Amino acid sequence: MSRPDHVDAPRIERIELVPLFVPFHDIVREAMKAGSGGLGMAIPAEEAWEGGDFVICKLVAEDGNIGLGEAFVWLPETGVSPAQIIDSTEHALSRYVLNEDPFRVDRIRDRMDANVARSEVAKGMLDMACYDLMGRVSGHSSAHFMGGRTVDEIPLAALVPLMDPKTMVDLAEDFHAAGVQTLRIKLGNSIEEDKLIMGSLREALGDGVRLRVDYNQAYTPEDAVLAIKAIEPFDVDVAEQPVSATDPLGMAYVQKRVLTPLMAHEGCFSLSDILVLIELDAIRVVGINAERPGGVTHALRAIDYATQRGLASLIHNQSLGVGSAMQIHLAAAKQDALGHDTDLFGHIMMEDDVITDPIDYSAGTAKVPSGPGWGIDLDEGALDRYATGPTVKVEV
Repeated sequence: MSRPDHVDAPRIERIELVPLFVPFHDIVREAMKAGSGGLGMAIPAEEAWEGGDFVICKLVAEDGNIGLGEAFVWLPETGVSPAQIIDSTEHALSRYVLNEDPFRVDRIRDRMDANVARSEVAKGMLDMACYDLMGRVSGHSSAHFMGGRTVDEIPLAALVPLMDPKTMVDLAEDFHAAGVQTLRIKLGNSIEEDKLIMGSLREALGDGVRLRVDYNQAYTPEDAVLAIKAIEPFDVDVAEQPVSATDPLGMAYVQKRVLTPLMAHEGCFSLSDILVLIELDAIRVVGINAERPGGVTHALRAIDYATQRGLASLIHNQSLGVGSAMQIHLAAAKQDALGHDTDLFGHIMMEDDVITDPIDYSAGTAKVPSGPGWGIDLDEGALDRYATGPTVKVEV
């Protein structure tokens, strides 16, 4: 990403990192406890999931402009904690960001990749903040640097947790009545229950609603084939992570034997993960969020590669306001290449999203925030309220 000729970009002189914990709404916690495994999904995690752990990143430029990034982590999936993200940024990644021109974000990202293995979530947080900073400095929306905004609002999908079938149908009907046209359905307790749930949903909602399913690694490859074949008569758009995150060959085994496109999530954190899964014909939809494959630069590369291979992409996450704004801008710039409605659920799950003016989620859509960069500002009071540790500052 070369900087525009008319911009004399200020260098990045400081990184500020704040660890946060934002609780779920009470009603969300109660619903998850009532669902499968106490989490509303089939993933075999033992700890109660009470809220979201985050790191908020500020990149401060010489002229005082600030670019915002966000990392969302959940140990059963992400495998890193806020403390690890802050440590890798402070002691390694910062040297490839500080004193750099944010408009050279491709160079920043490539230097981080060349010098620090993995650490995709931390790299993505920093990369994301560069795009916001570019917008703040230039006065452009961040979508401008992703190819340009193509729409002013994006259609949203909604999540239905794994609970008793009647409650799932009731919740799905509520979302549909509110304007949502796509639902992500948690499955994976058993093939028989999966079939019952999907049949009940399709009967209640009719043929006009798009349904995708999320197994959270529930099945062996052999059982996953049977499970997906059992629900294919109900017209399923995508089946997410039916087998273990550590089994890309198992994903390929399943994809070759079912008609429904597969998408990896827990097993897909880097560009190399995506490339391997595509070359194995293990996925036919590329899953994208702020952490996978790590920020905007790699998300753009992944979406473009998927498009070249004739594959669709899908964005979904449970972010706070910063991460949600980033993904909305990305979806608005790449709407024609996605092929699936974006699933952002943080504003429903979390009790706050730590931004001053809420993003407009209405009638089954998210409006693209206006203004430079992400078009949002941090609520510093909320940041202080939810912080779980001191702000870490790294300077030139």
